[in-house]
Amino acid sequence: MRHSAWARGKRIGLLVVAAALSGLAAAQERPSAAPPAPDRLAWWREAKFGMFVHWGPYSLASVEASWPIMTPGEAGVGEISEADYRALPQRFNPTRFDPREWVQLARAAGQRYIVFTSKHHDGFCMFDSLYTPYKITRSPYGKDILAELAAACREQEMPLGFYYSPPDMNHPGFRDTSFPARANWRGQPERPEWVTYLGYMELQITELLTRYGKVAILWFDGLEDQQIYNGRRFHRLVHDLQPQTLINNRIGLPGDYDTPEQFIPEHIPTVTRDAKSTSTDPPEKVSGTASLPKPEDFRPWETCMTMNETWAYNRHDRKFKSATQLIRTLVDVTSKGGNLLLNVGPGPDGTIQPEFRERLLAIGDWLNVNGDAIYGTTYGPWQNLPFGRTTAKGKNIYLHVFEWPRGNLEFDAPQVQVERVVLLATKQEVAFTQRGGRLRIVLPPQAPDPQVSVLVLSTP
Repeated sequence: MRHSAWARGKRIGLLVVAAALSGLAAAQERPSAAPPAPDRLAWWREAKFGMFVHWGPYSLASVEASWPIMTPGEAGVGEISEADYRALPQRFNPTRFDPREWVQLARAAGQRYIVFTSKHHDGFCMFDSLYTPYKITRSPYGKDILAELAAACREQEMPLGFYYSPPDMNHPGFRDTSFPARANWRGQPERPEWVTYLGYMELQITELLTRYGKVAILWFDGLEDQQIYNGRRFHRLVHDLQPQTLINNRIGLPGDYDTPEQFIPEHIPTVTRDAKSTSTDPPEKVSGTASLPKPEDFRPWETCMTMNETWAYNRHDRKFKSATQLIRTLVDVTSKGGNLLLNVGPGPDGTIQPEFRERLLAIGDWLNVNGDAIYGTTYGPWQNLPFGRTTAKGKNIYLHVFEWPRGNLEFDAPQVQVERVVLLATKQEVAFTQRGGRLRIVLPPQAPDPQVSVLVLSTP
């Protein structure tokens, strides 16, 4: 027997209310779950480089994800009416979407995990959620894109994480949807309906963590006033369902790692323990060089960044960063102990545009030669050198030279004894001297790599 839309809606509403009430009861009765052991981050620290994917019906209009209905008229988000934006799913049919090809491209780029937008702020679900009709399986495409991508990632052993937006412009519990989104896009937790929205979140996060296999990361994006989402409730839920899943810092709690957006901290992020916060203030100076934080004071972090100026596909945005700029960005991030989550915005047909592919493959070519200086490394001993950056692993310091000098490379290298210097690309040993804390390296006239050349400095 087929249920009417009204009956289905009523049933879903009752489920949401029940989940909300049970979640409140659980929050009152259960003690806070202890976070799983820190070694959960080991694979992520090793990986260093991931692919972020912002994709949805908004790609049809070449506008930014969600923001055109939240802040219409703002520069860079694109022009579209809310009614037209809401209608985009009716013609979203990415027939050329090939999840295996996406994963293969990420692998060729040297990326070691993928984070995919399961739901952005507009509330449209790129998975077959049982609790809303505003989803991909109600579009002309008709299939669960998230399930297809998860299968391809499992097949190729690529860790997969889900971006999930706590803000939801489509849900009447999040905001009064009789108003345009621009009027109340920050949410209305003061309304009695708010409890039903938190129940809806719990149901959907449960779906993500129980229907799509192993989830590497749950990447929240809570915008302002993140405390309104009761982050402890959702941390507990994630830890209960998939204890190994990493959680970022955008639901009102510190989480496993920080997420600077579109910038690189000037200094190595550290934990200020008393305040339980993150600091990017410069550390103390020692002999003219910034001292490094102790491992226990380091705060894991990942910068997310676009290859042009927009997260979503936009055929008008031609301001692409060069491959050299992106490689140097990866080096800079890694030199401070961070990860780089580099974004692609696939087109409305499901393909990744040539400009993104070219840059990703160029980064992959560089990593094929120089990956030892990135993967599994941590912050280097000499920070923000004028000519490059350093990373470190075991007894090796990797000196990434951006601008190959004419003549020799000479700089202060206090408190580090160097035993051997080798060009990573050619395995050629080069001469050096070290006196009074100053290191002088005799370089060949030609840089091994026009983008970034790497010297391996061996220490005792």
